[in-house]
Amino acid sequence: MEEEKKIRVIIAKPGLDGHDRGAKIVARALRDAGMEVIYMGLRNTPEQIVETAIQEDVDVIGLSILSGAHMALVPRVLELLKENGVEDKIVLVGGIIPKVDEEKLKEMGVAEIFGPGTPTDKIVEFIRQRVGEIRKR
Repeated sequence: MEEEKKIRVIIAKPGLDGHDRGAKIVARALRDAGMEVIYMGLRNTPEQIVETAIQEDVDVIGLSILSGAHMALVPRVLELLKENGVEDKIVLVGGIIPKVDEEKLKEMGVAEIFGPGTPTDKIVEFIRQRVGEIRKR
């Protein structure tokens, strides 16, 4: 029987935001759930994030943003994914995102937004479900 490929996830902090506690908690929860997690640390550029996503052949890109720069950074990541022909990556955003911007980000291609206090099992389940749907295609 063929072993199912592990879900691969990047957790990245784009921009100048220096607060990474939530990102580390999510990274640990995903790892504990059996996923391969690449934690990129602080102060990544959209270019670095997309380059790493391509090199590591990830299924999911998790962006943690608390700085308020989400409407500049997330669209740039999505744009670079499209330019590189890797739009099949699931992009998730975590952090403090105003409701008015949530709809705009989802329209641009963000799969889901998880705010502060979201139970980590909800994030794990969302990723498993979405990756499962994509792999069945």
